[in-house]
Amino acid sequence: MNDQPARRRRAPAMSPEDRREAIAEATLPLLVEHGINVTTSQIAEAAGIAEGTVFRVFKDKHELLGYCVHTALRVEPLLEALQAIPRTSDLEALLRAAADAMGDHFRRSGALMHALAASGWRPERPSPDEEQQWHQRRLEQARLTTQAVADLLAPEADRLRVAPRTVAGMFLGLVFTDQMGRRAFGETAPASTDELIDVFLHGVLAR
Repeated sequence: MNDQPARRRRAPAMSPEDRREAIAEATLPLLVEHGINVTTSQIAEAAGIAEGTVFRVFKDKHELLGYCVHTALRVEPLLEALQAIPRTSDLEALLRAAADAMGDHFRRSGALMHALAASGWRPERPSPDEEQQWHQRRLEQARLTTQAVADLLAPEADRLRVAPRTVAGMFLGLVFTDQMGRRAFGETAPASTDELIDVFLHGVLAR
């Protein structure tokens, strides 16, 4: 029998990229709450690390904020949520699940950008090449999201008047406008998801 105390095994060290991801995930809720006034000590506490670790993977706080914005705007979590929706012949249920997934994504990213802008954050002006790359990235994200919704609707194509991809593009634009645009015009009570889908499928005329 061995009476020697068992040695604790040290958890494997994170790669720099994994560490950046973990810090960004811990920082995002703090940015929504505090904007750019969040401190690196608050970030370190939320991430469960020493404050110095933040600056071993990020040059400074500004670089961390930029990385957080990039993380919040990534489309991959939305695509995964859309792909995970159970397939059904109930078109309303499919559209409701898609609208919920897209609404969650738009609200999270919108809340972050609003909090940052309200607290005085201004991103560095990109170079022409960087701006072009940003636009290309956003177009690709829109394409991937549209395709994911089209794939969701494809089994019900025979019931649609237009191609699933066309339906997906229209629906994506409608959900985005409802989440973002209506508030910009002073609307305080956006349509419910059920109202949105009913109008989308059946139009605005009383039956």
